[in-house]
Amino acid sequence: MFRHTIPFAPEGARIGLFGGSFDPPHQGHLHISCEALKRLRLDQVWWLVSPGNPLKTHGPAPLEARIAAATRLQGGHPRLRVTDIEVQLGTRFTAQTLRQLRRLYPKQRFVWMMGADNLAQFHRWQDWEDIIATVPLAIFARPNAGLPARFSKTARAYGAARIVPELAFGLADYDAPAWAYLNLPLRHDSSSQLRAAGVWA
Repeated sequence: MFRHTIPFAPEGARIGLFGGSFDPPHQGHLHISCEALKRLRLDQVWWLVSPGNPLKTHGPAPLEARIAAATRLQGGHPRLRVTDIEVQLGTRFTAQTLRQLRRLYPKQRFVWMMGADNLAQFHRWQDWEDIIATVPLAIFARPNAGLPARFSKTARAYGAARIVPELAFGLADYDAPAWAYLNLPLRHDSSSQLRAAGVWA
């Protein structure tokens, strides 16, 4: 039903899903995406630009502006995609989006990507246990988020499902639950700081 409005992916493709408001998108998003392509051996990374974040009280900038800014930032990278897939699917929460994607792409392998700051409060997400039971998670280090992430409710509850970084190249092929914590050169880019400074991508 939605095939003409969401990205194409061949059978067996290994795809990183990077969700967020991207309000605004910045070099940190691009840095994580390029590292994910290399370290997780992904074929593509999709930026799922959300209509809004259910955990935030204030709405983001208009979706069209964020999509345009994200597209400019990616600069035509052949393996990165910007999509408003949640609008097309009519989903609001990540768990809902993943269920729909698994239905539409039954022969692709997905990995959910997020920063360590999100892992620290992942247990607040709607149906968070369904998410971790649906796709592997790739957690990327963020400034000042290491300890809260490593001792988070999710990390403690799913400690046995953690994959060592040396094996993260195969994360897309693991059955969920599985997750890996990846250190990488840290960038201090922050959407909230950019908004506070009145800066747009």
